[in-house]
Amino acid sequence: MMSLRKRLFVILVAATSLIWLCAVVWIYIGSRSELEHVLDTRLQEAARMVHSLVGRDNMAASAAIVPAPATTPEMASYERQLSCQIWSLDGRLMARSSGAPDAKLAENVDGFSDRVVDGELWRVYTIEDQEKGVRVMVGDRIGLRDRLVNDLIFGLMAPALLIVPLLGLLIWVSLGRGLRPLDVMADALRNRDADDMRPIDTGRTLPEVRLLTDALNGLFGKVEAARRHERETTAFAAHELRTPLAGLKTQAQIALTAKDAGVRENALSQILVSVDRTTRLVRQLLTLARLEAENRVANNTSSAAAELLTEIINAAAPLPANIGVEIDPALAKLMLTGERESWLLALRNLHENAIHHMPGGGVISWHATPDGKSVMVLDDGPGIPNDEIDQVTQRFYRGRHKSASGTGLGLTIVEIAAKRVGAKLLLENRTTQTGLQAALIFPYAVSRSP
Repeated sequence: MMSLRKRLFVILVAATSLIWLCAVVWIYIGSRSELEHVLDTRLQEAARMVHSLVGRDNMAASAAIVPAPATTPEMASYERQLSCQIWSLDGRLMARSSGAPDAKLAENVDGFSDRVVDGELWRVYTIEDQEKGVRVMVGDRIGLRDRLVNDLIFGLMAPALLIVPLLGLLIWVSLGRGLRPLDVMADALRNRDADDMRPIDTGRTLPEVRLLTDALNGLFGKVEAARRHERETTAFAAHELRTPLAGLKTQAQIALTAKDAGVRENALSQILVSVDRTTRLVRQLLTLARLEAENRVANNTSSAAAELLTEIINAAAPLPANIGVEIDPALAKLMLTGERESWLLALRNLHENAIHHMPGGGVISWHATPDGKSVMVLDDGPGIPNDEIDQVTQRFYRGRHKSASGTGLGLTIVEIAAKRVGAKLLLENRTTQTGLQAALIFPYAVSRSP
């Protein structure tokens, strides 16, 4: 592929040459028109001057003059371009200038005319005077006129043939100097380590190059943020997994060494709790990784909200005896448009979040707003302190009212899955009693089934 420098060089040289060629054509057309006008005017003036000199008293002397032989067109110069003939009205050649042909320059018509004489095209101006009985014809060769124009154009083109190579050299050198900042930036990036994500200095960068450096600096910032996020996620995941694994080991040791059956059963129960917590954490980590790795898929599938909630409740583990679930009948008519898997993830994690934050029991209530633009879940848990509501969607953030089985990833998954279907997660504490109200708000009108 052609380099940027070569491409710009070709474009600039081609554009300059094209402009120069257009200028030459323009000058050629304009000069030819002006030259023909000037030469025609000169023919008129010359003919009138000769006509004014011709009189009845000197006609005999004029007729006796025998001019020198005519010169050939190749020998003709610009100084001897005009030729003159004086003819009597009865067709006798009375006089002619040096270089004029023997044949009549024009027909018996007044004014301008073109005629081929001795194989050459002539431009002639004729004045007929009935009183004096003469026709005065003054003409010049069209070939000489063409020579004038061609010599003029050659005078313009000759310097161009010498200047274009010099101009090309200057353009090449100028492009090299102009693209030097890109070379410097490329060298600086080439010498960097893979972990060096420092922004490029744009202090003295040209405005055009600054657009590229700003874009690269923005990319470096995003890459560094992604790497930092991966490191933090790995560290948090390792920390969260270490606790249940340590608990598993401890409880297993207690169960192995315990003599009392009650102690052994309690240790085994705690092992099951730790296994459940670890399983949920691993599942949520995998879900989060999948959501972040996949691109959003355009999907116009519609599913009833009540149908999705029923599927989630039936697939989940049995609820504790002190927790109940209520589903608003209106949810059977509320159709959720978008990727079904994302809706299941968002609703499932809201449901599990409500369960894990009601250790004392209560009711989980699912509702639809009257305008049909949000699905809402209410629980009877402690709620979220107002200063933590904006932080609970961060990874592994559990807050002051953290659940023993919580992982700090549930609401994060809800927010990401909601964005995939164009919804927004809104968290608010209930005003009439303790608990949390979580709503998935849609920016579009949701269709309802009949």
